Amino acid sequence: MLKVIKTSDGSHTIKHLELNETYHSTHGAIQESNHVYIEQGLHYFTNRFQARSVKILEVGFGTGLNALLTMLDEKTQSIEKIYHSVEAFPLSEVILNQLNYPDYLSHQGDAQGFLELHKANWGEDVRLNNAFTIHKIHADICSLRLEEDFYDLVYFDAFAPKIQPEIWAKSVLANVVSVMREKGVMVTYCASGQFKRDLKDLNMEVEEVPGPPGKRVMVRACRLRK
Repeated sequence: MLKVIKTSDGSHTIKHLELNETYHSTHGAIQESNHVYIEQGLHYFTNRFQARSVKILEVGFGTGLNALLTMLDEKTQSIEKIYHSVEAFPLSEVILNQLNYPDYLSHQGDAQGFLELHKANWGEDVRLNNAFTIHKIHADICSLRLEEDFYDLVYFDAFAPKIQPEIWAKSVLANVVSVMREKGVMVTYCASGQFKRDLKDLNMEVEEVPGPPGKRVMVRACRLRK
């Protein structure tokens, strides 16, 4: 059902054969994650608000790539990062062992971090370095209730709306927005019209910004005053 494939930048992604959908862009998995979540999300938030700490919610842990890049990011090494990630279907060790991220990213820092991310127990706070703590949540975001007004930054990285429409439902988005702090930022590769309209209805300031290779635009949204 799952197959590891190489993307255009040389890094791996996973293709779900039954859904005919990949976990990352085939134009470059690491390029996409760096652009959408690190540059347009993490760097944007920390630079705009001169943040010394950031609480992150990720919808879709998947391969752990977004978490890995966040942990290794050189520009924010001095910023305390609390990283909560929700995943309904964790990947098997067999699949994870085939991914080439540790080799590909060895020049950026401790590649051992990739293994540590996946070995971290679910449902527990696990501190992986002086500025990064992860808490993996094995649950369905559609029914999960989290603490309101808690997160500064949301990485919304579920499968596309045509594949998993239930995750992009307005009721689920409303729940995610409710756990964001005022002026909290959400980033995602998706730029569908309905998604943007729903976010605006939920009192989010929505902007299109240039997308990663192979995608013209992506969305970044900021929670306005409640």
